[in-house]
Amino acid sequence: MSYAGLPPAGGSVAERFAAWGAALDPNDIPSAVREKAAQSLLDVAGLCLGARRLDYVQAVLGASESGGVTAIGHLRGLDMAGAALVNGTAAHGEDYDDTFEGTPVHPGAVIIPTVLAAAEGHDRAGADVLAGIAVGAELLCRLAVVAPTAVHRAGFHPTAVLGTFGAAAASAATLGLNPVQTANALGIAGSMASGIIEYLAEGSSTKRLHPGWAAQSGLKAALLGKNGFDGPRTVFEGQHGFFFGFADHSIPPDFGHVTDDLGRTWRMSGLAFKPYACGTMCQPFVDCAIRLAEDGVDPDQVADILCKVGEGTVHRLWEPLAEKRKPTSRYSAKFSVPYCIAVGFVDGDAGLGQFTEARIADPRILGLAAKISYKIDPGDAYPANYSGHLRVTMTDGRIHEVELPHLRGGAHEPLPAEELRAKYCANADAGNVPDAVADALETWCETVFDAPDMSGLARFRI
Repeated sequence: MSYAGLPPAGGSVAERFAAWGAALDPNDIPSAVREKAAQSLLDVAGLCLGARRLDYVQAVLGASESGGVTAIGHLRGLDMAGAALVNGTAAHGEDYDDTFEGTPVHPGAVIIPTVLAAAEGHDRAGADVLAGIAVGAELLCRLAVVAPTAVHRAGFHPTAVLGTFGAAAASAATLGLNPVQTANALGIAGSMASGIIEYLAEGSSTKRLHPGWAAQSGLKAALLGKNGFDGPRTVFEGQHGFFFGFADHSIPPDFGHVTDDLGRTWRMSGLAFKPYACGTMCQPFVDCAIRLAEDGVDPDQVADILCKVGEGTVHRLWEPLAEKRKPTSRYSAKFSVPYCIAVGFVDGDAGLGQFTEARIADPRILGLAAKISYKIDPGDAYPANYSGHLRVTMTDGRIHEVELPHLRGGAHEPLPAEELRAKYCANADAGNVPDAVADALETWCETVFDAPDMSGLARFRI
């Protein structure tokens, strides 16, 4: 069966990306991309340590098969799929992982677990790890801007469904697949993509699972492609392709974002690292609240707070407003801008300690969250840019207004190295990891791209 108008052999979007990814020489990867990959690796490693004893990670660990591959921070070795699933779930579980400015997807939590599992399971070198991270993260970031907001509007989680393709490309590059095998892996990945956003209803844990599921699915797609299984080469642009099935049709896809300037423009070099353990678009609003508190604005004297927001954020982070003002779970609180503003105002932070059962029930925080509302700003650039705005009216009538034009931790204001390291150390402490082990893992992350093999990773089964 075939359709008229199919591209010539080698001319589909997947084939063109596959040809580039399969030919990439790790020595040609720019230093800025290498540095971003190393930062993402350290960030994900710390998050895996921090979440290793949490109930949802233990549930995934218990559902995984034993083998010879490392789930960071866990004594039992797992098979490749299990290690990718556990590491991906742990990395994303507290919503503290890296994000992409353009459409919020989380490359690190998908790509790093995929590459580590593939490399350790197949005896690949550090250079293969670097290539896998670069190729996989690049595809995920590029796919995220093909049809901005369209995947969310269709009811799917972009990190989950787009991440499966990123994981397939990452595995293919790590394992050294040729262009045909890589294109087949991408075609196969289209039938493995999954992840709906109904977790928003009550803050259930399925969102936590999505990057790990994408990681194991993309890895399996690559192994199938390597062994001769074929997939549709028009998986992206085809009549019944991914964007037909997983995206709102009112937003036309631009596939040039996937293939234009490959190797010259690196989208993944703009990965943003979160300073706070909550949803991406909550972050600039937290910074606004902290800035006002530092300027002496008393949260107990606030009459109301009005925020200008991008329309595309409302259905996930602002509505239903009653739930967002009084979250029913600590996980739901991470996707509530009112709660995140209130806790940032009161505590001066929105780290792991601000999303506990005690904090989400605190009357002072909830009292302030109840005074927070939003107004859609037609001029807001979301998803091309993530900004924050608060207009605070005090009980005596005074007005304070603050606006953050961009995401702190992103391209406009990267987190300094000392803050990234402090975040890593705090996550290791949260996981009760001995200092010597945390220091050794940090060193391993800094040097792994030059390692001859992945044998050192097993030292972090604790």
